[in-house]
Amino acid sequence: MSAFEALGRPLRLGFIGGAAPSMIGQVHLRAALMDRRFVVVAGALSRDAARGRAAAAEYGIAPERSHAGVAEMIAAEAAREDGIEAVAIVTPNDTHHRFALAAIAAGLDVMLDKPMTNTVAEAEEVARAAEARGVALVLTHGYSGYPMIREARALVAAGRIGAVRSVQLEYLGSGLAARVEDSPDAAKRWRLDPAHSGPSLVLGDIGTHAHHLASFVCGEPFAAVSAEVGALMPGRQVHDYAQLRFRMPSGARGAMTLCQGAAGVENHILLRVIGSEGHLEWRHAAHNELRLCPLDGPPVLLSRGQPWLSDAATHATRFRRTGHPEGLHEAFANLYSDLSELAAARRLGVPPHPLATSAPGAREGLAGLRFVAACLASDAAGGAWTELDDMTA
Repeated sequence: MSAFEALGRPLRLGFIGGAAPSMIGQVHLRAALMDRRFVVVAGALSRDAARGRAAAAEYGIAPERSHAGVAEMIAAEAAREDGIEAVAIVTPNDTHHRFALAAIAAGLDVMLDKPMTNTVAEAEEVARAAEARGVALVLTHGYSGYPMIREARALVAAGRIGAVRSVQLEYLGSGLAARVEDSPDAAKRWRLDPAHSGPSLVLGDIGTHAHHLASFVCGEPFAAVSAEVGALMPGRQVHDYAQLRFRMPSGARGAMTLCQGAAGVENHILLRVIGSEGHLEWRHAAHNELRLCPLDGPPVLLSRGQPWLSDAATHATRFRRTGHPEGLHEAFANLYSDLSELAAARRLGVPPHPLATSAPGAREGLAGLRFVAACLASDAAGGAWTELDDMTA
C-alpha cells in the first residue's frame, strides 16, 4: 500500500498565481485534479483583485478563501482546521524564491514551476529551507512525467544500451520567432524583462528542461559545459538561443541546441542517448513512443501501455492499452501524483513509494540553476569549459 492510499483522502491545495491569461495555471489545475489526489480549496491567484475573483470562481474556490496576497492566504489557511496542506506556485520566475520560502516556513508541501529561482544563491536557500523543514518540494520538469521518458531512464539504469557515451538534445520553439517585444501580449511581457525572467531567458525557460531530461534519463549530473548564449533576433534584450557541449562525471559527452526563435517549429524536443551497446531516441512529437536500437539486433519501437515496459513507465500510465495516447496534462499529473505520495508519507511518518522519489525536487532545481550559471560563465569566457560545481553563491 502506498502512503497516499494509507492516508485515505485527497490533500488540500492552494494556488499561488494562475489567473488568466496564465496558460500554465490551467495545466496545473487540470493535472492536480486528474487523479483525485488533491482538492483545490484556496488561492492567491492574482495581484489584480478582479482577476483573482474571476479565477477563484473558475477554480471552484469559495470567495472567502480567495486572497489578495500570499501572506494573507498562508495566515488565513493556517488558522483553519481544514486549511491547505500544499501549494502550487505558478508565478513569474523572480517570485519563486520568496513564495517558496514562505510556503516552506509554514510547513506546506510545494509544487513549484521551474526554474526553481533566478539565481544559484536563491536556489541554495530554498533547498536548505526545504531540507530543514522536511517538506516535499517537486519542480515542474513536466517532460520527466512522460511514461516513455521514465522507461528510457529505466533502460539506461538496467544497462540495456551499455555505458552511456554521448547524449544529444534539441529543444526548439517558435514563441520568440517574431518581434513579440512590439506586441501587447501581456502573457509574454514579463519573460522579456531579465529582472523577472532571470539572467538568461532561453536557459531558464527551456534549457533547464533539457538539462533535467538528460540528467534524469542518464542518471548522472552535468560536470562541465562549454556554451555560446545570445539572441538571434536583432535588438533583443533577452537570450533566445544557446549552443553548448557538456560532460558528465562518467566521461559521457553531450551536445545541446536551444532556440526559442525557430520559425515554424512547434515545441520540438529530441533526446538521443548513445551507449556502448546501442542507443535510445525520444521525440516530443511522438512522446508515447521510444526507439531502442541495439548494436547487434533490430531496432525496437516501444509504446506507452505495452505490458513488457518497466514498472516506472507502467506506474506513470493511466490507460494501459496501446494505441490510446496520453499527453502533457497526464505527464504533469504524474508529478502531482509523486507530490501527493511524498506529502502523505511525510504526514504518516512512513517511506514513500520508491517510484515517487524520482520526481524532480530541490536538488534538481539547484542543479538547474548551476547549469544556467555555468553556461553564462562559459559564454563570457569565450566558450571555455566551466565546472558546474564552481557555481556557488
